Order: sequence, then C-alpha cells, then structure tokens
Amino acid sequence: MTYLQLAYLHLATVVPAFFIGTFLLVNRKGTPSHRLLGKFYMVLMLVTAVITLFMPAMVGPSLLGHFGFIHLFSVLVLYEVPVAYISARNGNLKRHRGNMIGVYVGGLLVAGAFAFTPGRLLHTWLIA
Repeated sequence: MTYLQLAYLHLATVVPAFFIGTFLLVNRKGTPSHRLLGKFYMVLMLVTAVITLFMPAMVGPSLLGHFGFIHLFSVLVLYEVPVAYISARNGNLKRHRGNMIGVYVGGLLVAGAFAFTPGRLLHTWLIA
C-alpha cells in the first residue's frame, strides 16, 4: 500500500472518530447510544493507530528510518483504548474517563495539530 493510500485510509478512520469522540464528550454518559458509539469510536481509533504505524515519519528525526515522534501517539492510543474499555467493563469509570480524554486530546487534538505543521501531508493539501 502506498503512502497516499495509507493517508486516505487514515483520514477515513480519524475524521469520523473525531466527530464521534466530540459527540461522546459533550453528551450524556452511560446511555446505550454512548456505549454503542463508544465501541465504534474505540475501533476507529485502534484502526487509525495501526494504520499510522505503517506510515513513515516524513518530518523530523526518525528511528529505523521509519518511526518519528508522531508515532508515540499511535502507541498511546494502542495502550489507552484497551485499558479504557477494560476499565469501563470493570466499573472503574474514573479511569475510563481519564483514558478516553487522553485518547481524544493526545490521539486526535495534539496529533491532529501536528498533522497540519509544515512538511506534513495535510499541511501541503490544505494550507500550502
């Protein structure tokens, strides 16, 4: 799969995850719709994290000629999402809430902001 194909696939998962995550954050928690959308959101975030691991770092230093600092957000998501799911299943809603806010802020907002920095593909497509 080419870098461009991975980028489109990444956008196809991360854009709906952003909107679903925003909806989940601002609406009532614990409802059947929250639980269903939350599972869908978690799957989207896990899929997008895996996709990004196949995308090489194009800006800044890299490890093994592939992984950059931006990949740390993928690792964050791959750890935090299962922990958040297990926490919710076990009734530890405080931990679940903290993990999911961390995924939203780190995995979507901060990583998304980095995606718009000069030299990155989204910057080239939308700003440059």
